[in-house]
Amino acid sequence: MTERYFDDFAVGERFLTRGVTLTESGIIDFSLTYDPQPFQIDVEAARQTIYGGLIASGFQTLALGFRMVSDTGIFRGASMGSPGFDELRWLKPVRPGDTLRVELEVMEKTPSRSKPDRGILRIAYRIKNQKDEDVLTFLAMQLLKRKL
Repeated sequence: MTERYFDDFAVGERFLTRGVTLTESGIIDFSLTYDPQPFQIDVEAARQTIYGGLIASGFQTLALGFRMVSDTGIFRGASMGSPGFDELRWLKPVRPGDTLRVELEVMEKTPSRSKPDRGILRIAYRIKNQKDEDVLTFLAMQLLKRKL
């Protein structure tokens, strides 16, 4: 995808990433390092939980979603980071073998009043599984350079 600046985006515009399939070992490795809960690091223990089996950390799902968006290159040339995000929701467990992708939609576009070299996009992120079910959603603010 071509590098884009704040000015290149339109409200209502949508983007879709490639899919990535999670593996059991990838889930366990991430969780052992960053989020070691029994239902994320121990297959046998996970069977005895409300999830009935191993699931990915929500933080892994979030990080993977950011990586898939980064890989598209749409923010690469103009990104100035993000002041945060709102309304983070983990909606469905992510399991080994699930293939995730991200759908983004530009919800708002606000040029900076005090710094004319930048603007903020408000973007709805929807991380979906292979069944087209939302597994994680949030609203992000992306700070981007403007074309001068």
